[in-house]
Amino acid sequence: MTFRTTRRQFGAGVSATALLGLSTSPSFAQGTPKRGGTLVATWGGGEPQACYVPAGGGSSPTFSSSKLFERLGNRKMDGAFDGELAESWKPAADFKSYTVKIRKGVKFHDGKEMTVDDVVYSIGEIWKKYAAASALGDFAGVEAPDADTVVVKFAKPTPEFFFSSLLCGNVNYIVPKHVYAGSDPVTNPANNAPIGTGPWKFKEWVRGSHFEYVRNDAYWRPNLPYMDRLIIRYVRDPAGRAAALEAGDIHIGVFNPVAPPDIKRLTATGKFVATSKGYEEAVWASTMECSFRNPIFAKREVRQAMFHAVNRNLVAKTVYYGYARPGTGPIFSPNTAFYTKDTFKTDYDPKKAAALLDAAGYPKKADGKRFTVNLLAAGWFAENGKIGAIVKQGLEDVGVGVNLTVPDRPTSIKRIYSDYDFDIAISNQSNPSEPVPATTQYYTSDGIKKGIPFRNASGFHTDAVDALVEKIKVETDPAKRKALVVEFQKIIAEEAPLLPLVELESITVASTKVKNHSNDPNYLAASWYDIWLES
Repeated sequence: MTFRTTRRQFGAGVSATALLGLSTSPSFAQGTPKRGGTLVATWGGGEPQACYVPAGGGSSPTFSSSKLFERLGNRKMDGAFDGELAESWKPAADFKSYTVKIRKGVKFHDGKEMTVDDVVYSIGEIWKKYAAASALGDFAGVEAPDADTVVVKFAKPTPEFFFSSLLCGNVNYIVPKHVYAGSDPVTNPANNAPIGTGPWKFKEWVRGSHFEYVRNDAYWRPNLPYMDRLIIRYVRDPAGRAAALEAGDIHIGVFNPVAPPDIKRLTATGKFVATSKGYEEAVWASTMECSFRNPIFAKREVRQAMFHAVNRNLVAKTVYYGYARPGTGPIFSPNTAFYTKDTFKTDYDPKKAAALLDAAGYPKKADGKRFTVNLLAAGWFAENGKIGAIVKQGLEDVGVGVNLTVPDRPTSIKRIYSDYDFDIAISNQSNPSEPVPATTQYYTSDGIKKGIPFRNASGFHTDAVDALVEKIKVETDPAKRKALVVEFQKIIAEEAPLLPLVELESITVASTKVKNHSNDPNYLAASWYDIWLES
């Protein structure tokens, strides 16, 4: 059974995909699938801290674990929701509970049957406490009335789009109760040799090098996967990944595996394709946020001025080589379910920035400066430091002094999310289509959680925004809910506590021999059950 919420395909209009001639094919499937062989994959980041992290742990453990575990639902490229380990789900008349029918005949990699007990345990103990804790604030329990059915209960009405998105969440997996019950899921040794239901079975982890997975011969999808082995290989730097692709040692790399100039060089050979397909449910942005703990930023005009002073097009062209587009508001433009372009604009306009600062009571002093800020560019991506330099120049051009620092990842996380030791921060976030809580938590009072990364670090919150988000959480009429999300976007774009500078065009690079890839809107986190390699 399919759960269709929109008939429009994900899309972002004019983007680097069109401008740079990247392929827009969603699947790269030609001919009859070939069986056997080994596929070697990589991604544009480092090795994970564990193969599976119950709370998520970032993109790296999501990439490694998603080939082994599966979710109850999955979202398709056309925006529809499909069942995976669930065959169907439907809401009660009051939307305070959902009845989920569980797929029969599914086995874990150790041969044990997946049952409703595993689903109840996963939702109640793993999702609620770790994987989806922030999304399940109104969770009221889960039970299995029979061997085929699970009922998920909520204290308040819960929108269908929200619930369907929950079933498709990055690490909202169904895990084996017999492996995790009675243990601390965070430290369970199985996290480094996972037992799931997915198309691939864990074989070994050679730390500092690769994971090796083998075909799950008992997979519930008949005659899949096509390949015998899947190897996830880790290469430290983009140049090394490019060299490995050219040598044929790696077949596919997801999430910007090589530098932009190498993308053009590799595809020019005719032996590789590059595509931005497969990231519609995981759109990344480089963001800028102003700390309300500095009284200067209590005035909205000052926050707006900071954004007007930054040349977003320059960031997109020089830092990301055109593989980015200027951001507009808290909901990113590929989000066809909720995005609106009809918001307050903070486009590059230095004269307007200066006028706003004058009007806010911060004229230039004798030294040419209005005030000085501490600008922190989070060091987990090298590009953030380059963005920091552009932001610094833009602010100095309108009379704002800037002390720029680019700390390493641990220090950046500590200073932004624990110590709140910044005036302006350059950071990053990845937002799915469902705005609650992934997006809204950056702007609400309940999102202010000291020490928890990627939450509300600016300190911004208003009673009106808090109340609006509460309405979004419980509105079950899709049209009314969208109207509320549009209102949210308009408020946040004008308040300007945290906004995207640019939305990133994430790229997959693959050998032309690789077929059936980039066919999922969150391809990094897909199971890759149908990928195959042309001999």
